[in-house]
Amino acid sequence: MNRKMLFKLVNDLAMTVLMLIAMAYYITGNMIHEVVGVVVLVLFIVHNFLNRRWYKAILKGKHNIPRILQIGINLLFLVTMVLMMISAVLISSDLFPFIPINNDMTLRQIHVQTAYWGFIIMAVHIGLSWGMIINSVRRMTGITGTSHIRTIALRILAVLIVAYGVHSSIEGEMGSKLFIYNPFGWFNDDSTIRFLIDHLSIMGIYIAGTHYALKFIKRQERKAVQKN
Repeated sequence: MNRKMLFKLVNDLAMTVLMLIAMAYYITGNMIHEVVGVVVLVLFIVHNFLNRRWYKAILKGKHNIPRILQIGINLLFLVTMVLMMISAVLISSDLFPFIPINNDMTLRQIHVQTAYWGFIIMAVHIGLSWGMIINSVRRMTGITGTSHIRTIALRILAVLIVAYGVHSSIEGEMGSKLFIYNPFGWFNDDSTIRFLIDHLSIMGIYIAGTHYALKFIKRQERKAVQKN
């Protein structure tokens, strides 16, 4: 694996972990929340800079279903992150207290809901690139061959993660967080470890679902080409 690809993976992993930490507002407190948010913003800018060629190629080439889905999700993630970051700066009370906006409920609501929607869209975004991520990890670790036992074990693990993720979504009322108006955010009394495990498993639902849905679509497209 070349250094650029390794740097991309490390940058994206750090951004994902820090976004999870930023969501644990009632665990970290406001100051840490804002500092982590600024770091996430920097990493997000780096992520987009490293992938700037993707934007130039949006209108080029063949636009099949997988590519249209990728473009739509990526642009939606970009818009969500921009809205979340702008609203974050405007309602900041520790890092940017000089901005003359006080207790704006609309901005708080935008920030809270774009954070949760961004969390879900980020997981879908990762799922779209999961095959590439796995291949990069294989090259980095020197795994070149296939293993039937390893494949079965990983799929069982994926099922368990998704099952726990569904449980965590229901218990944590994720649907309410996405659709119900609450400008003050949602209180969470879990421990840090429990919070991370629950939210990583929820991410697992969308990563696995997107990855296997994409594989199914590509398989159907290959069958259609073979028939023609």
